Amino acid sequence: MARFVLPDEPIRSLDEYLERGGGSLGLERAVDIGPAATIEEIRLSGLRGRGGAGFPTGRKWETVAQQTSGRRFAVCNAAEGEPGTFKDRTLMRRNPYQLVEGLFIAAFAVGASEAYIACKSSFEPEIEAVSRAAREMQNAGICHDCPLYIVGGPEEYLFGEEKALLEVIEGRPPLPRLLPPYEVGLYAAVPDSGWEAGARRGAVDDANPTLVNNVETLSNVPHILAGGADWFRLMGTPSSPGTQVCTVVGDVVTPAVAEVEFGTPLMEVIERVGGGVPRGRQVKAVFSGVSNRVVTADQLDVPVSYEGFQAIGSGMGAAGFIVYDDTACMVEVARMFSRFLYVESCGQCPACKLGSGEITDRLTQLEGGTADDTTIGVIEGWLQRVTDANRCYLPVQEREVVASILNAFKDEVAAHLQMGRCPRPRILPLPKLVDLDAGRVVYDESFHRKQPDWTYVDPPR
Repeated sequence: MARFVLPDEPIRSLDEYLERGGGSLGLERAVDIGPAATIEEIRLSGLRGRGGAGFPTGRKWETVAQQTSGRRFAVCNAAEGEPGTFKDRTLMRRNPYQLVEGLFIAAFAVGASEAYIACKSSFEPEIEAVSRAAREMQNAGICHDCPLYIVGGPEEYLFGEEKALLEVIEGRPPLPRLLPPYEVGLYAAVPDSGWEAGARRGAVDDANPTLVNNVETLSNVPHILAGGADWFRLMGTPSSPGTQVCTVVGDVVTPAVAEVEFGTPLMEVIERVGGGVPRGRQVKAVFSGVSNRVVTADQLDVPVSYEGFQAIGSGMGAAGFIVYDDTACMVEVARMFSRFLYVESCGQCPACKLGSGEITDRLTQLEGGTADDTTIGVIEGWLQRVTDANRCYLPVQEREVVASILNAFKDEVAAHLQMGRCPRPRILPLPKLVDLDAGRVVYDESFHRKQPDWTYVDPPR
């Protein structure tokens, strides 16, 4: 099995990173061939963003590099908050040096004057590891002349949305901007750049285009520059080259994070990474976070690749696979995911906040046995309107994940209506991960106390 991004044991010093062949080869080659050729190498490699959308990385870099309005910035999105996902935190713990090197290569390629790593303040082991790596590499001169700043931010899910990420770096709440970072970046002073009006650091009318890539994307970059695009394409599939760091949690024997080659069947990933479901149980549904349509039991042979998941009408997301066996109630899963998105919605778009709230309320009624014949119609009506004038992808997630569950498990919906109660009562924890190590998973037990205004109800005494 091809592996190069995720080592078995943490790399704890620059010397160890250098001994393993990292540390400067990728950056040295980038500097040697120049920014344009560096971007071309990334483009030829076929590297796609590992944050969820799978956008071609070389094309994104080229778009930012071609902008001429103001300064340029490079940002690493390390604010991992997708339920079911722990890959970026694992990468930062195991090898923060490749991330720092990858960010410096990206900054060099697009002509950035400053680089940032934006991470949740609660990610203390990750912040310590990345800070140590940045300090050691800068002290050793393994970077070009580009200041690197590490910014801590809030727990909110939208912190990981790239437009909201820039707001946090600038000291504001994670409220997504109207325009994408490559058009309006950090410290821009153009109209409609964010939630708050007014001048920011930088010249008036300068857009300051900003590159945003996530941890895993940037962690691949040094290896591609050192080994070459042709080497990278030896792994994976033509449309999804390389490897993917996957998280497998839920109803599995050993929740874990591991690196697999693109093209591996999903069921093989569930068994190899997560140990499969307990004996006597069957996989009922798999979700790639809360961003995409459900993968049902008859689709488990789908290749883990962008084109594979697209072919079955779903998406890879951040490869955080939440597995449910045949004891799980899918109406409860829909309610739980809907409530997560409702609570985390920022409220800038009324249809999103109101719609996701109404959908959550109706799913709660359905699960609790108080629904009536109008309930499903109300849910379907809101699913059509929840995305109206959306600034970010969150309401699309609400529509896709909830609609897919209701369509795929119509018999369970009907059973709830007929019986007036849940036929599979079982407490399902929201798979929002606080920690994952050696098969031991820790979910965020405080999230059920979080309210739609992002405050928390005090726990019972």
